[in-house]
Amino acid sequence: MSIRIGIYGYGNLGRGVENAIRQNPDMQLVAVFTRRDPASLEIKTEGALVYHADELSKMTDKIDVLILCGGSAKDLPMQTPEMAKLYNVVDSFDTHAKIPQHFENVDKAAREGKKVAIISVGWDPGMFSLNRMYAETILPDGKSYTFWGKGVSQGHSDAIRRIDGVLDAKQYTIPVEAALDAVRSGENPELSTREKHIRECFVVAEDGADKCRIEEEIKTMPDYFADYDTIVHFISKEELVRDHSGIPHGGFVIRSGKTGENLENNHIIEYSLKLDSNPEFTASVIVAYARAAFRLNNNGETGCKTVFDVAPALLSPKSAEELRKNLL
Repeated sequence: MSIRIGIYGYGNLGRGVENAIRQNPDMQLVAVFTRRDPASLEIKTEGALVYHADELSKMTDKIDVLILCGGSAKDLPMQTPEMAKLYNVVDSFDTHAKIPQHFENVDKAAREGKKVAIISVGWDPGMFSLNRMYAETILPDGKSYTFWGKGVSQGHSDAIRRIDGVLDAKQYTIPVEAALDAVRSGENPELSTREKHIRECFVVAEDGADKCRIEEEIKTMPDYFADYDTIVHFISKEELVRDHSGIPHGGFVIRSGKTGENLENNHIIEYSLKLDSNPEFTASVIVAYARAAFRLNNNGETGCKTVFDVAPALLSPKSAEELRKNLL
């Protein structure tokens, strides 16, 4: 039996989810829901239909798991609790500091609806979170580090585009190699924000715009660039399209720890990702957790979960016997 999937939101992430579903034979895309005019969307899956979001309350008997592809700032805090009353859901809520409150809101709604909701699924939070937990559990005497990049920060790129005189921009987060080397060598350094990452910006300015002012506004922008060493390049629109049209990302989770009677033995655990497409990879993680949400609810579970609460075997389409034989 195919797991029937619905997608709510059809931006970069929603399109990535559609692609990922096609790689999972035990899943079927049933419908895409949008707040736009449904006629304006052209999806790739034959047989799947596009509906306005107003139709969501009428489709509960046709969808096993609804994947929420909205933004963390404004969409998911409202959409996930609302939809968790009606469907098993998975979201990629990634505002780390607000995850505990989001969990409480979604848990209440999912229990009310007798559904399973898995929140904050992706690579960070998500796969990086798991690796931080595994590493800290295995090496309790040690220190953990997370580095992001090299990759495009969509929120920081948007912040640059809001500056007067900027037509378009892309911003890359880049780990500082010296900091990475120090962590990998087991030095356990104390690293400031500035010492861990560089911000590199590629900016298309309007004709006649004051580039010195734009650069100063970028480098002094609080919460985005002021705490980092920031490099600004002014380029043409053609160069931006040619050289910076992708959305790559990645990073490293590193745990440096000690064991032994006198803590004489050093160990390094490192997990890394290098992604050509941030949304495509995030979508692939989400789709695996949609399988888990379906299985958990079929087993009678309800409420909100995170990646910490889901057994790895629930993510795989393979049977327990196949996993033991081929992967263990």
